[in-house]
Amino acid sequence: MTTGVYIIAEAGVNHNGCLDRAKQLINVAAEAGADAVKFQTFRAEKLVTPTAKAAEYQTLTTGQSTQYQMLKNLELKDSDHLQLLQHSQSCDIQFLSTGFDHDSLYLLNNLGLPLFKVPSGEINNYPLLETIAQFGKPVVVSTGMATLEEIQQCISVLIDNGMRKSQLTILHCNTQYPTPMADVNLRAMQTIQEAFPQIAIGYSDHTLGIEIPVAAVALGAKLIEKHFTLDKQLAGPDHAASLDPAELQAMIAAIRNIEIALGHGKKIPSPSETPNLAVVRKSIVAATPIRSGEVFTSDNLTTRRPATGRSPMDWPDIIGTCAQRDYEINELIE
Repeated sequence: MTTGVYIIAEAGVNHNGCLDRAKQLINVAAEAGADAVKFQTFRAEKLVTPTAKAAEYQTLTTGQSTQYQMLKNLELKDSDHLQLLQHSQSCDIQFLSTGFDHDSLYLLNNLGLPLFKVPSGEINNYPLLETIAQFGKPVVVSTGMATLEEIQQCISVLIDNGMRKSQLTILHCNTQYPTPMADVNLRAMQTIQEAFPQIAIGYSDHTLGIEIPVAAVALGAKLIEKHFTLDKQLAGPDHAASLDPAELQAMIAAIRNIEIALGHGKKIPSPSETPNLAVVRKSIVAATPIRSGEVFTSDNLTTRRPATGRSPMDWPDIIGTCAQRDYEINELIE
């Protein structure tokens, strides 16, 4: 992972089961400057029961009342993953995918993925967490719908099965698509950081627009994950709440600017503003003609730009002393 904020462009299932569209999503993520592009790997029959109901937003966007058929239409073949990995490598972007079942996890591990993702719905899935931990690779955990206690339980399972805290990143998340602004609760990300100070934090976003991920970076997020699509009007559960290519590019540019703007934290003049010191600050100058030997007072002195003479902070030291020479109006006091 990079030393800066790690940005995952979440393609998810926005390929709609089409390999060519998945490759186009990789192109868009790479052109936008994302660090990684992430898909989802699953077999519908191993993920849900045939009668499992779809979420309300899924029914609204797909017309499917159960999850099974919706997910079946969104599967990628095993062979597709190798092609997407190779295409990502050719585009110089990291290929990632979230595995939702054991077979999918082993497939991804055999492809050499450098990190694994625990999605919000699997945070309490002990056998899945156990398998992920045993790969010994960095793990990113989304915490939508979870309490601090459940996050702690998940971390404990991962640690007990061989993970180190330094390998973990915990993402604050809300699983509603799109997430209402009133439910973002971005301060909860900081609460997670306070509860687990040795673990990196980040944010997985499902709001509309780009301002919340940018704000999360300003609040300390080390990883940002955001859904994107080729076209918000496409049929599918996540397109409507995803960024289009231009928005993805704008979000990444804004995050990189925020990274730079956060700076080193020392309160000192910056290189760009140092030349302004003499221009916008003031010096002590004569307010009236002053003759040698005359006492400096608040009546015959004032402060004016530029700041190339005595600082106005020297005012108490000068008032009451005598002029050593003549001064004309506006002349800098030595």
